[in-house]
Amino acid sequence: MGNSRAVLWQRIQGTGLERFELMQKADGWLLRGTILALEKQGPAQADYEILCDAAWHTRRADVSLRDTTGERSLRLTVEDGRWSENGHERETVRGCIDIDLGWSPSTNTLPIRRLRLAVGQKSGVITAAWVRFPELTLEPLPQEYERLAERRYRYSSRGGAFTAELEIDEDGLVVDYERIWRRVSG
Repeated sequence: MGNSRAVLWQRIQGTGLERFELMQKADGWLLRGTILALEKQGPAQADYEILCDAAWHTRRADVSLRDTTGERSLRLTVEDGRWSENGHERETVRGCIDIDLGWSPSTNTLPIRRLRLAVGQKSGVITAAWVRFPELTLEPLPQEYERLAERRYRYSSRGGAFTAELEIDEDGLVVDYERIWRRVSG
């Protein structure tokens, strides 16, 4: 992978687009994106920037949302497994390594790259710090990854209540997120 990669995803369920950039930095990775969605309550725009260390551990995330109810934002920082939301520690996500943005396929790249599973291997249950949209709230989300083939994973969350197959490219970026997102450029 080069120093920077940009992709565009189209939402299959509902209406939406996401422009995403992945950039390699001297000390890790930067994920940055803009999501445009048409939700029940009207149009929404979410912007995010996530900083990970070289081992794909989340270190910081800034997420903002603008919709018909106004503007809100989250500033998340992680230090020694302790997550802070807008300066206040969040015990419920203590020990989480990955952030998961509910509206985005981009954050599936973090555990895929970090875990480096062999074909046929399962991650076991890992808990992510999940940013729920459009609420813009942070909560724990138990999830699991299974590598089915060189570029195919099965993702499940909430004890298998939700499952989807993910097709990825050589950089671990989602090409197709079954029934939800499909990459249209990049």
